[in-house]
Amino acid sequence: MLSRSCLGLLNHQLSLNNNNDDDYENINTVQQQFITTLNQQQQPNFQHSNNVLSVPSSPISRKQRMIIVSNQLPIRVVSSSHNDENFKFEWDVDSITFQLKEGLSSDSEVFYVGSLKTQIEIEPSQQEEIAKVLLHEFRCVPTFLPSEIHSGFYHGFCKHYLWPLFHYMVPVTKSQGARFDDSQWRAYVTANRIFADKVREVLNADEDYVWVHDYHLMILPTYLRKRFPKVKLGFFLHNTFPTSEIYRTIPVREDILRGLLNCDLIGFHTFDYARHFLSCCSRMLGLDYESKRGYIGLDYFGRNVTIKILPVGIHMGLLESVLSLSDTAKRVKELKEEYEGKDVILGVDDMDLFKGIGLKFLALGKLLEDNEKLRGQVVLVQILNQARSSGKDIQDLKFEIEAIAKEVNNEYGDEQSGYRPIVCINGPVSTQEKVAYYAISECCIVNAVRDGMNLMPYEYTVCRQGSAKLDKALEVENDEAKKSVIIVSEFIGCSPSLSGAIRVNPWNIDDVSEKINSALKMTDSEKQLRHKKNYKYISSHDVAYWAKSFDQDLERACREHYLKVYVGFGLDHFRIIALDPSFKKLCLDDIVPAYRDTKSRLILLDYDGTMMPQGSTNKAPSSVVINLLNSLCSDPKNKVFIVSGRGRVCLSDWFSPCDKLGLSAEHGYFTRWSKDSHWTTCRLASDFDWKINVEKVMSLYTEATDGSFIEEKESAMVWQHQEADPDFGLWQAKELLVHLESMLANDPVVVKRGQHIVEVKPQGVSKGKVVEELISTMRNEGKSPDFLLCIGDDRSDEDMFESIANLALSTISQVFACTIGFKPSRAKYYLDDTGHVINLLEGLAATSAADLSTV
Repeated sequence: MLSRSCLGLLNHQLSLNNNNDDDYENINTVQQQFITTLNQQQQPNFQHSNNVLSVPSSPISRKQRMIIVSNQLPIRVVSSSHNDENFKFEWDVDSITFQLKEGLSSDSEVFYVGSLKTQIEIEPSQQEEIAKVLLHEFRCVPTFLPSEIHSGFYHGFCKHYLWPLFHYMVPVTKSQGARFDDSQWRAYVTANRIFADKVREVLNADEDYVWVHDYHLMILPTYLRKRFPKVKLGFFLHNTFPTSEIYRTIPVREDILRGLLNCDLIGFHTFDYARHFLSCCSRMLGLDYESKRGYIGLDYFGRNVTIKILPVGIHMGLLESVLSLSDTAKRVKELKEEYEGKDVILGVDDMDLFKGIGLKFLALGKLLEDNEKLRGQVVLVQILNQARSSGKDIQDLKFEIEAIAKEVNNEYGDEQSGYRPIVCINGPVSTQEKVAYYAISECCIVNAVRDGMNLMPYEYTVCRQGSAKLDKALEVENDEAKKSVIIVSEFIGCSPSLSGAIRVNPWNIDDVSEKINSALKMTDSEKQLRHKKNYKYISSHDVAYWAKSFDQDLERACREHYLKVYVGFGLDHFRIIALDPSFKKLCLDDIVPAYRDTKSRLILLDYDGTMMPQGSTNKAPSSVVINLLNSLCSDPKNKVFIVSGRGRVCLSDWFSPCDKLGLSAEHGYFTRWSKDSHWTTCRLASDFDWKINVEKVMSLYTEATDGSFIEEKESAMVWQHQEADPDFGLWQAKELLVHLESMLANDPVVVKRGQHIVEVKPQGVSKGKVVEELISTMRNEGKSPDFLLCIGDDRSDEDMFESIANLALSTISQVFACTIGFKPSRAKYYLDDTGHVINLLEGLAATSAADLSTV
């Protein structure tokens, strides 16, 4: 059921229309919205083998709603004391989830789901009333996690396990981060389920969009998708995503990947993060991706999961409003006087292991050691924001930072003049104070060893652009070109976006020291040029641009939801399969009447995986298969073909007992209508000189890829890598594909990737062409088929199904395209396995025998 606070939203909706005379109509509209949601939660729309959760429905054009889900609500709690039960709330304008509203459509309704950010414990007796206030006044749905669950979820699994590991700290020993704790994982799962339940309270799954944020909620999409198969669901990771070698150490790695893949759109800050995610999907789930029209997509059980790469931006208006304040200008003037004659370098970082603060201090010490003239002139102002986690590692970090700063200050400071090379300011620091420091600093440095994005350089650049009041405080002309210098670690998300920044390896202290020196010596003209480059990008890629782009891509990714049937499978590893609405199991009772009523039948059968199970050691057909094929071929109304990727010598040998059986070898390059007829080739040039060079290239990749091998066919060359390391094999296959495509650009061949293969074959050769050629030949001979049965199991067979779907088959009254296994396919029917294929064909053979006996 919906909570009282959620049902209370009915009254809130009406309160927004107090001056409207159509209250009765408003009541009906709002009630219907909640009744629709409740009905969706209580019963599925369609039954199919007790698994189908949803059927297609036409899209309805209504006011768009976006539900933003994050660990914390963009709300500040204001209370006079711990004993004050009358909580007051206000928007947290610094929250990215609040700021992103700027990029959404002006007529969009935005709801928020998340926990309250407060140090004050909220008693259970207060929660319902607070939830009601937040929903009515802010459209926020709070998640009140029990303290034990919150501790295991946030402080345990998120901050002490995932956070270090995503930043490349593998807990080999206890001193290198927390090891996996099953109780913390259970708390993470429970918390994600609670968040999902809260989303359900306000979700109208057919219409609303849901946007989930960050690593705290990576399995929440599974719970939403499980209950609402058609939910329009996006996810953005504001964190780093590690390489597969790091990620694969997580015991629940597949659960997290599948959770993310239950989204329609997954966003990352950088291509590297996305690449690492795709590599993990390939290595651990066997999934491949493709890039089409600028979009990267993963096919996940018939659903296309789009991968988006777009770094977040800052809220320009918020900073500019602070820049225009008189108090800001006053503070800038004070700081300018305080640091008169000094070159101020600014650092703003959280107290975190991965921010590289100690390395930054060491680099400054090295700078002063090597450049005596800079002593007394250079000041590094380091603003230290409060740590977001606690523990011994944070205490050790504080001690280390203080010790290094003290050492540098003692070595190069001057007690008489009061000069200190490093000035540490412990947070929290107000936005206005930070803006003032940004404005007076000639250079900013972000030296993190790992960081998801880090918007500090963006803020610095905008503040250096200034305002009229700041220009006056800094005593510069309004029309004077602005200047700034950014030193940024190459290991953080914002680095690729800042073309005007100086990039450094934070671990190389000497190099960082030299780059700081270069920044200080840089000419004004170069500082202006670098500033112009950075400001142009930052101002045009703000948070509104980011949110709008994500929103548009999410809408595009969900556009065809209503065209599919969705089927849910699994408990621990739940997944949704998206299928065509007409997709169903092929039953003998469905096909026999059509079989009996037709006079010219074409039966096309794949072999491996269709007539013979994939795992079989002996691939040769059994006597049962041979007898069955002979029985089907004995009906004069039937023309039966085996259509395979195997060579003609192999097929001829295996099916030698079948005199009337047609064979199509090497995906249709060779065709034989019966044992007594000759092999014919497709109507293509027979020049295979290209095979010599292809073999040389494939040999190089075979030598470099353990477990791979070359299969040479008469018409094709195939590089097989199914036995190679999954990730490396896939990487090599992509490289080989590009290499061969470039080399063979002027040859009449096509280079294709398949499942664990790269194949080079003549243009126009495919199983789809076989279908067209066979039907055309039968028509020319006056035996145009009025019945077509096509059964196959893999990607090459999809070419047959596609040709059948695209052909003008008006003269073929009965068409049955059938895949093996319940999976997404261009076929309209499916059979469970090879055993069911044999049973179906035996039924057709028995029908033929019965009909022939009555003639």
